[in-house]
Amino acid sequence: MGAQKSIVLVTVDCLRADHTGFMGYDRPTTPFLDSLANESFVFPAAIVAGAPTYYSFPSILASRYPLALGRDVLGLAPDEPTLASVLKLAGYATASFDAANPYITSRFGYQRGFDTFRDFLNDAPEPLTDDNATTHVSDGWTSRLNRTLQKLNLGLFRAIYDEVYFRYCQRITPPANSLDALRRFPAADVIVNEACRWLESIGDTPFFLWLHLMDPHSPYYPKEDALALMGHGPITPARARFLNSYWNRSDLGPRRLDRHREDVVALYDSGVRWVDAQMEHLIDTLRKSGRWDHSIFALTADHGEEFLEHGGRYHPPSRLMEELIHVPLLLRVPGAAKRDVAKSPFSMLHLAPTLLHAAQLPVPDAFAGQSHWPQVQQGVSFDGVAISECVAGCTNPFRPENRLGPRVLSVRESRFKLMLHFDPPAEDLYDLEADPGEHAPLAPSAQKPVRRRLLEIARRHLEQSSVGRDQKARLQARLRDVQLKWARSFPHE
Repeated sequence: MGAQKSIVLVTVDCLRADHTGFMGYDRPTTPFLDSLANESFVFPAAIVAGAPTYYSFPSILASRYPLALGRDVLGLAPDEPTLASVLKLAGYATASFDAANPYITSRFGYQRGFDTFRDFLNDAPEPLTDDNATTHVSDGWTSRLNRTLQKLNLGLFRAIYDEVYFRYCQRITPPANSLDALRRFPAADVIVNEACRWLESIGDTPFFLWLHLMDPHSPYYPKEDALALMGHGPITPARARFLNSYWNRSDLGPRRLDRHREDVVALYDSGVRWVDAQMEHLIDTLRKSGRWDHSIFALTADHGEEFLEHGGRYHPPSRLMEELIHVPLLLRVPGAAKRDVAKSPFSMLHLAPTLLHAAQLPVPDAFAGQSHWPQVQQGVSFDGVAISECVAGCTNPFRPENRLGPRVLSVRESRFKLMLHFDPPAEDLYDLEADPGEHAPLAPSAQKPVRRRLLEIARRHLEQSSVGRDQKARLQARLRDVQLKWARSFPHE
């Protein structure tokens, strides 16, 4: 068997599969990871089980569909097994370092199984301005005047007024001295440096390390060094703030937003490049300590990001299009011969079981996914399909009432993908070979056997979500929410 294998899991927020070099991107976002891909398994069709973050991580860490405990339950249940809890019981040292994503904290059960758990929420830089271009004048007379004018029917003058007010807000915003001062989340170097210090502290113990990095997440304020690595000239803080504020405008349609799309994508890509540079630093640290030869390394994302492909931006829970659910997955296992991975969809529901199997550890019966490590090693296709789900419009899950909207569901095979909306009812079938951009759903009369097969899979999934629900885990999760609400209401009791 050899030495017990450690596991490093890196998740990158908002990282699209098609913006990495090892997945075919033609810009130099991931040169180090591209070289690592030469000795790794690269999954052509890794599909998240939900989007955004709060609908993605239950599957990644607990191998459970995000809505399996009910739409009102967010995060992990207090006692459900996770990748971290399994490895801790196996004698591993465990640590998590998260770049201040508020949805994967102890509030939602993500600390379970970790000896060290740092979410950096208290360390996150305070941005000088919000995404919204007008937030900083919300208490002034100009804002009161703006709110009054917004209620009026300005007709053809509405667009002119909105543009003037946007420019005015940009002009009066206090200047920033650097992109660092504008950044909302700790950069990848902060997280990786902390992880490297932890690695130095644990001796020769086998370990599980989970890093979650936010550099590609909006607002897009990359490190200056990352811009240079991408070959971009210097960008002033004022220009970067203008681009982010412009991209965030709710009064503009896709046609006008498109004029700055390439500049925004350049900022996003630079965030990806900084992640790549820090992965080189992390792995170099593992090599120097002699741990790399006994470490499984997996890098993936919780979801992607939209740049107007379907008229939208960011990653709201409304449509499960490919730019949001297709993520990169690079898996390096020491001693395993590299093979081409099958092009059939690999649901992230199967990631935790596959990692445990690759480390020669047992997989909990409670995991909904299955290990695909044998198929990966043999280069054969995976059985089944990849199902993704979310609650439409739940952009603020901190409010429990927002979690109870209608479900959105996608069922994806290698070629066909069925998208289901439940309120109002809608059913779209896409042929991903003929229409990879998902711009033209097939006519209702087309591919009826395929449609029938995917609808039956969706029906069984919905039935299992209800009939097979773990009521104990659901009750524990809901009780935790009540206790947290009580604690916030009576902080000194």
